[in-house]
Amino acid sequence: MPDASAALTLVARGIRQNRRNPDALLTAMVLPVMLMLIFVYFFGGAIDTGTSTSYVTYVVPGVLLLCAGFGASTTAVRVSEDMRAGIVDRFRSLDVGPTAILAGHVGASVARNVLSTALVLGVAYLIGFRPQAGPAAWAAALGLLFAFVLAVSWLSAAAGLLARSPEAAGGFTFLMMFLPYPSSAFVPIDTMPGWLHGFAEHQPVTPVIESLRGLLLDQPVGDAPWTALAWCAGLLLLAPALAATLFRARTR
Repeated sequence: MPDASAALTLVARGIRQNRRNPDALLTAMVLPVMLMLIFVYFFGGAIDTGTSTSYVTYVVPGVLLLCAGFGASTTAVRVSEDMRAGIVDRFRSLDVGPTAILAGHVGASVARNVLSTALVLGVAYLIGFRPQAGPAAWAAALGLLFAFVLAVSWLSAAAGLLARSPEAAGGFTFLMMFLPYPSSAFVPIDTMPGWLHGFAEHQPVTPVIESLRGLLLDQPVGDAPWTALAWCAGLLLLAPALAATLFRARTR
């Protein structure tokens, strides 16, 4: 079976798995929305962002990244489950290559994130988020978000192959949920302790969040989009190669 055709077939399989596992899909879609509501209504009144925008407007780009990172990171669990269940051995007996198998999981991850991102944006609009972006800025923001999801999904696939159980693979999900907190997602970095500034400013999600915030609110973005794209490109160069190497090591 050609890799492209096999990958599309396995993407469809992953989407069907989403429908058959509504609990996990619901968690991936509802959790970011709940966190956004908690930050806006529980903490938003006490947080000064140092800008003239409302807190909901400030926080939505960070929630979009939280949503994307969490949704993409669940790929690790799906890959690990397939490895433990022996499904991969069946695919290999049908002459399906590792690239197609992993690409199927990544494609299903992107599909999940399209739904969750649309839900977050819809709820955000209902509670007061008013983006100022034109068509070009929207296209740039969504393109950057897509690149981030793709990169994290491939990295997550590698994590799923590295883990020895789905439970261990779930630790990667925790990591991706944690990263937006020591960043500019929910509060300005200047308000954090000084020893944390270096990490918060130079970790991968911060330039993505700053880029989304600037693009969606029609504000200057500086070199943040280029830094964000460099992170995504680096991960996309490293993660698929790492995943392929780990796949061969696990299935030899």
